[in-house]
Amino acid sequence: FREQPIFSTRAHVFQIDPNTKKNWVPTSKHAVTVSYFYDSTRNVYRIISLDGSKAIINSTITPNMTFTKTSQKFGQWADSRANTVYGLGFSSEHHLSKFAEKFQEFKEAARIAKEKSHEKMELTSTPSQESAGGDIQSPLTPESINGTDDERAMPEMTQNSEPRAEPTQNALPFTHSSTISKHWEAELATLKGNNAKLTAALLESTANVKQWKQQLAAYQEEAERLHKRVTELECVSSQANAVHTHKTELNQTIQELETTLKKKEEEIEGLKQEIENARELQAQRDSLTQKLQEVEIRNKDLEGQLSDLEQRLEKSQNEQEAFRNNLKTLLEILDGKIFELTELRDNLAKLIECS
Repeated sequence: FREQPIFSTRAHVFQIDPNTKKNWVPTSKHAVTVSYFYDSTRNVYRIISLDGSKAIINSTITPNMTFTKTSQKFGQWADSRANTVYGLGFSSEHHLSKFAEKFQEFKEAARIAKEKSHEKMELTSTPSQESAGGDIQSPLTPESINGTDDERAMPEMTQNSEPRAEPTQNALPFTHSSTISKHWEAELATLKGNNAKLTAALLESTANVKQWKQQLAAYQEEAERLHKRVTELECVSSQANAVHTHKTELNQTIQELETTLKKKEEEIEGLKQEIENARELQAQRDSLTQKLQEVEIRNKDLEGQLSDLEQRLEKSQNEQEAFRNNLKTLLEILDGKIFELTELRDNLAKLIECS
């Protein structure tokens, strides 16, 4: 738990081909999470990326490292400890710039930590020199100074840090298909959120409709009871004025109940319209889901085509190399024959002169 992630992004991960030192080899089929980690105990910054349970990047940042932008969406850096060059393909220029800023920031922090380690080493070694009569005894081990191993290994990586070219056509289908998939995934997530909200609103509206229907039935029963009461009062009471006043009040109450009923009916109509909209959104979500599946199938087809093209390219290169070797052999044989003919001509000329 001493290491904590301090910044994360998503990118396609590549490594330089250890044989050619020129071509990029993808280490992940899809975009994966790339994170900066900070080890508070050792005061060390690392770049880590996992593809499932496999660590495809485990790079410690040192003051000697440099992150280079080779295009608008691609960057690289050399790791002498891993004896390789890492490359990252981002979905946008903004993500690349943000990653480069963090790299520079943590590189500067690593430099400061290294300087502080040197200062502590000097302060600690000074009393040791006085007490030991000139013998230098440093309590710090090489592993406690960040970047020491990298400084020893940097001369070996001077050739490995040369390539700065973008990934060739090998990486383009992955980036393109990943961008399309991310777009449809974002659309699908938005529709799912809207669908959840509309479903909740629909359930609430259904409960309200049931409650309003119960209230409406209660109002109708109350109105019928009031009508009966009015009839009874008209038949029984001899005070016409009081009955008339009471009847007027009841009529006003009935009108208010009718007005309330109309408002509830209008609200019910509005809820029905919202239900229709929710159904339309559900249909759109299903359509987008189908399109996303088609895009994923297309992505797999493109990966297969890419693999086939790589095999064809390798086969063509091998055939060209074999053809060149055959030509060299024929040229050597031809040179030998020409030399023999030249000697034969010289011998015939000498024979003619002698005769």
